[in-house]
Amino acid sequence: MPDKNKEDKPLRFKDFLSVDYTQTGDENQAVNAKKRKKDIPTGNTNEEAVETDEALDITQRRALSRALKRNKAKIQMGRKRASKRIATIDKLKIRARKQARDILVRKLTKDIPKSELSMARKKDIETRLEKPAMKAKIDRMARKNLPKVRQAEIQKKRGKKSDDKPKTGN
Repeated sequence: MPDKNKEDKPLRFKDFLSVDYTQTGDENQAVNAKKRKKDIPTGNTNEEAVETDEALDITQRRALSRALKRNKAKIQMGRKRASKRIATIDKLKIRARKQARDILVRKLTKDIPKSELSMARKKDIETRLEKPAMKAKIDRMARKNLPKVRQAEIQKKRGKKSDDKPKTGN
């Protein structure tokens, strides 16, 4: 950010630190890129793989596995806290989208569980699901499933309805 009166103001240390790694001009994107670059100098970060929605290669999968094992206590506590709250509409949309993806994966694999597939087969399926036609199909299925997902969430938080209880006495 060059000033008009550049000679009036002396340069500060912070003037030398602002580097836009993304070359987009977006300050938030530049800050996030700088954080990623600072955290892991290899450039092959797990955060980048999660953000870009690309299929993970074998080394990224293993790194993600290690990271999840390392943070499993934090994840467990977060899951426990989240289970007490009602999910937001954004979270429900994510769940509906996941269900739609799972349905398509089951169709593509002919009901073979994803855990029994090789990594190469999983990667192949992920790349097929990333195609625009499949994304559109997933979006349509997710929109169709959203009311069902919402009802399931409400039912789960409320518990069983009173008319679902077995009748006693008569």
